[in-house]
Amino acid sequence: MARPNDEVEALLREYADLIAITGGDAFKARAYEKAARAIGGYPADISRLDEDGLREIPNVGRSIADKVSEYLRTGKLAVVEERRAKIPAGVRELITIPTLGPKKALRLYEELHISSVSELASAVEADALADLKGFGERTQENIRHGIELLQRSGGRVPLPLALDTAEEIVGELSRVTGCARCAYAGSLRRMRETIGDLDVLVAARRSEPFMTALCELPATAEVIAQGAKKTSVRTAKGLQVDLRVLPPRSWGAGLQYFTGSKAHNIRTRTIAVHQGLKLSEYGLFDSESGESVASRTEEEVYARLGLPWIPPTLREDRGEIEAALRGELPEVVTERDIRGDLHTHTDLTDGLAPLEEMVEAAAGRGYAYYAVTDHAPNLYMQRMTDEKILAQRERLRELDGTRRRMRLLHGTELNIGPDGEVDWPDEFLAGFDLCVASLHSHFDQGRAAMTRRLVRACENPYIHVIGHPTTRLIGRRPGVDADWDEVFAACARTGTALEVNAQPDRLDLCDEDILRAVEHGVKFAVNTDAHSVPHLAQMRYGVGTAQRGRLTRDDVINTWPLTRLRRFLRKAGR
Repeated sequence: MARPNDEVEALLREYADLIAITGGDAFKARAYEKAARAIGGYPADISRLDEDGLREIPNVGRSIADKVSEYLRTGKLAVVEERRAKIPAGVRELITIPTLGPKKALRLYEELHISSVSELASAVEADALADLKGFGERTQENIRHGIELLQRSGGRVPLPLALDTAEEIVGELSRVTGCARCAYAGSLRRMRETIGDLDVLVAARRSEPFMTALCELPATAEVIAQGAKKTSVRTAKGLQVDLRVLPPRSWGAGLQYFTGSKAHNIRTRTIAVHQGLKLSEYGLFDSESGESVASRTEEEVYARLGLPWIPPTLREDRGEIEAALRGELPEVVTERDIRGDLHTHTDLTDGLAPLEEMVEAAAGRGYAYYAVTDHAPNLYMQRMTDEKILAQRERLRELDGTRRRMRLLHGTELNIGPDGEVDWPDEFLAGFDLCVASLHSHFDQGRAAMTRRLVRACENPYIHVIGHPTTRLIGRRPGVDADWDEVFAACARTGTALEVNAQPDRLDLCDEDILRAVEHGVKFAVNTDAHSVPHLAQMRYGVGTAQRGRLTRDDVINTWPLTRLRRFLRKAGR
């Protein structure tokens, strides 16, 4: 389940929004946003800290520490309850729409009496916002797109919440007497970027103890249905969990069946039919005799169908069956293949941990190399200077090789300006081992201008990686509009890698874009963009997305030995 840190982070972010809606001090709202991010990224469990311990967290002062203590003690926060009471429920519903800020939501309520997402959708379609100042054509289009994003997400939850829940439930059920196997399946096992229902499977001879155990877990808020073959519950976070208990002899067939996807399973069942077989969650059977021919492992089931085992992340019927039949199924990259992280931050800019702590944590992950890439000066709120970055470089060189022989790379995350320009001049950029360049503003540029902007960045001989290329935030902000095929071609031509950003609210590039970019011959970097020590563990999400895009070790530059990586970083034209 969610850590107390995550719960408090969400609460403080909500409070910041409530302050903004009610016209409160913008600096106060910003302070709570910064504190929320610091608490969410803090490595220790904050529920075990006293107020003095809370105040040691960056951006958490006495007042915020008092409020956090109140919530941890009572489960409520009075100031949030008071602000909620002042704001109509409809306005709070409106701010769940990506692209619609709190102030605009309040204006819609006050001036047009719009108090629900459906009412706003109707108003946009009827052009009822046209005369409202600040709601021009572009704003209305953004609202329309935000409503579409919200509706498409439905009741789906972010990947980390689903994974944390699944791993906790699997851990609990695995301890029940009689459990032979236990695992999660479904879209989570396929590492989809958001998850609907959570599928959990158990292999056991008796189902009743497991069904009872699931219903009695502390995280279970509601029992939807309880039976001998399937039990469904809803957690306190609103995630539905479906548990099925299978005979141990059917484990492989059941895991294959309930992992999906539906389209992939249709293909495997069709292959079975053509071979005179029948495939179900209980096994692969001879259609005439009913005799089981495979069921105990997934490998056994796929082999009997004439296929190699297909990694779950590829099971979307996007050509994986055909590739497997041809013997051309890619050996996708794994987290064990990652030799280093090439995009991370420290508290020199907007990170939460000092350089030494981030380096130590990276070494603990067994990396061969690690890059620190704090923001450059064009993001003015970070207050970067030449002197600060050079002092950091000197300290990095002192630490290089001292942590389990891990080599350190000094980099920076540059800001790609509206015309494709970046922060420092060439002679200064030449001193970095690695430069990541990212879009941080002017997301509404037209398609042609945005394409030129990104292509120009690729053509800069000192830029090695384009960070979080589309800038999307899942369910909250759409990606920028560009001719991506032209951008992908420019990356391949110039030897510029595209990032697969592992932050679970980004996963940018997404799997579909990766598949397109691969066709152009692009190389990739799977990075965490870590702003704290816990963020380094988010590499698993980036690797899952890379797998869904069929990336191999050869495609991903941070799986390469350092000597090969350094050759790549000596970009053509330098």
